[in-house]
Amino acid sequence: ATVAGAAAARGARANPIGAAPAGARAVGGLMVHRDTPTNNDALKWDFTEANAPLVREILERYPPNYKRSAMIPLLDVAQQQNGGYLSVQVMNRVAEILEVAPIRVFEVATFYSMFNRQPVGKYHVMVCGTTPCMLRGSREVNAALEQHLGIKKFENTPDGMFTLGEMECMGSCVNAPMIAVADYTNGVEGYTYNYYEDLTPADAVAVVKALKAGQKPRVGSQHRDKAEPMGGQQTLTSEPPGPYCRDLNKARADLEAAAKAAAEAAAAAEKEKKA
Repeated sequence: ATVAGAAAARGARANPIGAAPAGARAVGGLMVHRDTPTNNDALKWDFTEANAPLVREILERYPPNYKRSAMIPLLDVAQQQNGGYLSVQVMNRVAEILEVAPIRVFEVATFYSMFNRQPVGKYHVMVCGTTPCMLRGSREVNAALEQHLGIKKFENTPDGMFTLGEMECMGSCVNAPMIAVADYTNGVEGYTYNYYEDLTPADAVAVVKALKAGQKPRVGSQHRDKAEPMGGQQTLTSEPPGPYCRDLNKARADLEAAAKAAAEAAAAAEKEKKA
């Protein structure tokens, strides 16, 4: 009983996700595979004819003996085609193409958080959880999204439209807090990965509402045109005094003209010398 209790405690600590609300699906937790009717190695999967040229273009970037260098780009395309996650049969096909053991692909897919091992919604909403965003209100943003969507972090909405996740620093600290949204609604061709910055909790909910309505919410800062002080731009408000970059086209023309003149002068001198 003690051993069983300790094992249960370890499992609870390792998988912090509690029971999902009715109809919701959890997508976080341990990277442990469990076969399902749609995710098992008895199934076959392949890139579509439309995506085959992109696969070939990626492979051609690398020498044949370094084919495995294409693993991450191919997994990225595969995830986009497969609705936002990598099933076992998807990873097996990538392994076949790269001529590596499947475990090599599994290792990469389970290491990088950009790859999802469980089905996600059409829109994967990731809240930045790093310190600058947290100090600027990312926890409140996450709470507002959880309340609006009716799910907890790392869960899917029952309609399969949204997944709420978390991502570590996405490089927009100056416009914190922010979220990133991966859009899987239109496969590889229509895939987008957009940042929405300077968010209040209400802004984040408005972005999600717009996406559900099929609209295109403003990308980037929701309140500024660029990374500038909230009171407006304070520097570079007039034409800089210089120095300016040279007109490179004019500089090239001047050099060519000088070279031509020098060649003509040399030819004239040679002709006069022979005369």
